[in-house]
Amino acid sequence: MGGKTVAQQGAVEMKALVTGGGGFLGRGIVNRLLKEGHEVRVLGRRDYPDLRLKGVELVRTDISNKEAVMTACSCVDIVFHVAAITSIWGKRENFYNANVIGTRNIIEGCIKSGIKKLVYTSSPSVAFDAANHLEMDETAPYPDKYLAFYPETKAIAEKEVLEANGKESLMTVALRPHLIWGPGDTNLIPRLINRARKGKVRIVGDGGNLIDTVFIDNAVDAHMLAADKLVEGSPVCGSAYFITNGEPVNCWNWINSLLEGFNIPPITNRVSFKAAYRAGFVLETIYRWLDLRSEPRMTRFLAAQLATDHTYSIEKAKKELGYNPKISIEEGMKELFRSHSTG
Repeated sequence: MGGKTVAQQGAVEMKALVTGGGGFLGRGIVNRLLKEGHEVRVLGRRDYPDLRLKGVELVRTDISNKEAVMTACSCVDIVFHVAAITSIWGKRENFYNANVIGTRNIIEGCIKSGIKKLVYTSSPSVAFDAANHLEMDETAPYPDKYLAFYPETKAIAEKEVLEANGKESLMTVALRPHLIWGPGDTNLIPRLINRARKGKVRIVGDGGNLIDTVFIDNAVDAHMLAADKLVEGSPVCGSAYFITNGEPVNCWNWINSLLEGFNIPPITNRVSFKAAYRAGFVLETIYRWLDLRSEPRMTRFLAAQLATDHTYSIEKAKKELGYNPKISIEEGMKELFRSHSTG
């Protein structure tokens, strides 16, 4: 990994607020901060006794609660804003409250408390227009329309975070990690395994699409580097960065490699992209009409994600953050399967 972290530089210990610190990525950031000797406060909706035992201060609240967020932001030096609703389905109001209002609260909390650094966890989906893209870079525009409320609200939030750079000496940066995976994953891999075991996964499209992913440790590295590089006059201030392993893979070969490691038969059944997209549209319509809370088996956004090429250049992150993925996909797979066998 290029560059040194705050602790390695021998700097004064800092106190960090990590929103969503009980989640997969958030917990990785919390553990790294603790390892480097920093104080950590976590804002989340649940209680995390294991984090308390590590000396983490917990603020249990919804991020859309402005007063509570203001309190959580007091007396800290940096905020890692990871919390978000990440589902592919749900009511727009819920996504907006968590992803947009929650982010506005964090920005205001930073400014009111005199916090100088805000590292925001965004998503490559803010630039996803359902078309094929290889080596997309940060010059790609935001689409005019989105197929789901998650990318729409994350894009609104990202724009506001970047626009907040320079206000009352606040320095901001947005990271766009794609498909974070590894030991401790509570979302992507468990959902995939569960659906595959039930026979609910099909190859969408011709099965040849390329995607990028990022191993959890590399994603955490990127956040720590961004925190270090947020200094006055740095090109990092007010910028967004794609974060991946830099190893594009065939989507379905990668999925089947994961399943093989968990002794699950490979996915071989197929459905055309057009059929999946139409099914997604129909299911979305029915679910909205009936006001169903469960998640449809297919949506237009999911169909497009599963069928298109979407890989991302990390050259800007390498140059300006000093980001260099330390753990390859092959090494990461070994760690994942080893943790599963011993867990």
